Amino acid sequence: MSRLVIKNVRLSYANVWEPKPMQGDPDGKKRYSASLIISKDDTKTIKAIQRAIEEAKTEGKSKLANKNGVIPKNIKLPLRDGDEDRPEDEAYTGRMFLNANASADHAPKIVDRSVEPILDRAEVYSGCYANVSVTFFAFNTQGNVGIGCGLGNIQKIRDGEHLTGERSAEEDFEDLGGDDDDDFLS
Repeated sequence: MSRLVIKNVRLSYANVWEPKPMQGDPDGKKRYSASLIISKDDTKTIKAIQRAIEEAKTEGKSKLANKNGVIPKNIKLPLRDGDEDRPEDEAYTGRMFLNANASADHAPKIVDRSVEPILDRAEVYSGCYANVSVTFFAFNTQGNVGIGCGLGNIQKIRDGEHLTGERSAEEDFEDLGGDDDDDFLS
């Protein structure tokens, strides 16, 4: 397995607090998951991911290779182009992305900038930015062959606009101060 910490990614479809059944999984196994959005301008990170994927191909050659010992060119790869695969979603425009998963018994540790645990679930959401540890591994299951991306730990580094359209109470309301009942008369 090839391990990598990807810095400054935007989380999308962040299912990091409780495992949920994965869409399209015939076994209905619950998983933690997140889509990690990376700017196409971040060529250093993209190249590091591509190297890690190649390492995983080499390490997992026995799982990936066909009967002739050759890894087919059409195996599934985790690094995808947002402009091609999610053209309707502007959060993915000009971006690459990875979908990372962890089994229900391997919850990601979620920490803040000081590496202190984050306990408030509202702090880590689809749209915030994070550093995320991932592993790349070969798989060959039920005719699906490729390189997968395992979700490791998450370090929130900054807030971002919610991708779900959700708003905080602070965005919706102003501080009225005190207990003045006159506010309810209008």
